[in-house]
Amino acid sequence: MSSHWTEHKPVVLVVDDERDHADGIVEALGRLSVKALAVYTGEHAVEVLRNQAVDVVVTDLKLEGQVDGLDVLREAKRLSDSTEIILITAYATIENCKEAMRQGAFDYLVKPLDIDQLRALVERAARKALAAPTRQTSAHQEPDAFFFEGIKGVSPAMQGIFEVVRRVARTNISVLIEGPSGTGKELLARAIHNNSLRRDKPFKPVNCAGLTETLLESELFGHVKGAFTGANTDRKGLFELADKGTLFLDEIGDMPLTMQAKLLRVLEDGIVVPVGSSKATVVDVRIISATNRSLTRLIERKEFREDLYFRIRGVNVALPALRERSADIPILADHFLQEATHETGSQVKGFTPAAMSLMAGYEWPGNIRQLRNAVRTMVVMCDREKIDVLDLPPEISQRRQLPGPAATAPAPASLAGASLNEIEKKAIMDTLAKTEGNREQAAKILGIGERTLYRKIKEYNL
Repeated sequence: MSSHWTEHKPVVLVVDDERDHADGIVEALGRLSVKALAVYTGEHAVEVLRNQAVDVVVTDLKLEGQVDGLDVLREAKRLSDSTEIILITAYATIENCKEAMRQGAFDYLVKPLDIDQLRALVERAARKALAAPTRQTSAHQEPDAFFFEGIKGVSPAMQGIFEVVRRVARTNISVLIEGPSGTGKELLARAIHNNSLRRDKPFKPVNCAGLTETLLESELFGHVKGAFTGANTDRKGLFELADKGTLFLDEIGDMPLTMQAKLLRVLEDGIVVPVGSSKATVVDVRIISATNRSLTRLIERKEFREDLYFRIRGVNVALPALRERSADIPILADHFLQEATHETGSQVKGFTPAAMSLMAGYEWPGNIRQLRNAVRTMVVMCDREKIDVLDLPPEISQRRQLPGPAATAPAPASLAGASLNEIEKKAIMDTLAKTEGNREQAAKILGIGERTLYRKIKEYNL
């Protein structure tokens, strides 16, 4: 069976706390012309639904954790009437089915699944979703969903940032993004642009720290032939190239003071004069700036103009270091793993609890950039189904956990000669200590369901 959609490839979200089952459904749907993705908790499903347009949800009724299949159904329908939900249950009681249909489910399936029946049901649900009036209208107007490409998080800090960014995206207000290197400042800037009314116009990034003052001035404002040595032809600057779009000024805190004055003048007047020319050009550009330095301290030291600071700081967004949002590490790691397996064709399906425990406790000085590169390398090098402690980079596997309750974790060198059961037991003990006994949070960090964690606690007599 194959399906062809005229314009939009339907997005199908599969939700099941049994990873192999979820991945198997995604693989089975590969014969349909849909974009299928899998998540393994109800909480993660809700995050995806809030941040991405989804046409069909296929979810197990019973999920480990606080969010079950009916909760996913309710949230999906609250966010979009056009999203269709198919429930999977091993217990097809009349009451369960009545309740699901009453709350808006498209249909339900009983385990064990008939794959052909599943494909047919998903195809029908997708066609209904795409034919919905709200869906057709949104195809020609601004989409309601906000796409955070490469940016994931369930931590309160990130949810607050997502809410601010959603509000500011469709305005023309300037945005200043602050945060350590590698925290995803450019990704966030692109997300703002891609969800703005300027999304069909250019997004032009420039690193203000990577160019000399002369080159930066030419890069931003352009130049005419003969303006300086090496200027052999006329060249438009990024302000002109980004006209009606967005200009991203990365590391603006490193911009020389003389350039700051020239930039301020352009921001105030909207007029650009190329180097060596007297011809002025009017531009309409939204400015998003980013820095890993404290601009207020630079202002105190007279190294950054206060008037420019207030000009670029329409809305301020502070991205936290990854070590300050360790609850997001499992979600980010899973996202980067799926990204890497798709790119490389690897069969790696996830992380062992012991490996995820060490990753969640590591400081990640390089933040998201370091995590992404580490996961990519592990996926390429791993020849097992799951990434284990032995697959971790040395800086992670040979380092103690973050200071705090989990600081008693042994350096992995002490794990040499220990059985995998002993390593798993230790990982569970340390994670429970780190979360102060919070089993729900510990299960998320370990990358397993709460019921699995309870079983392991009983098995190891913890």
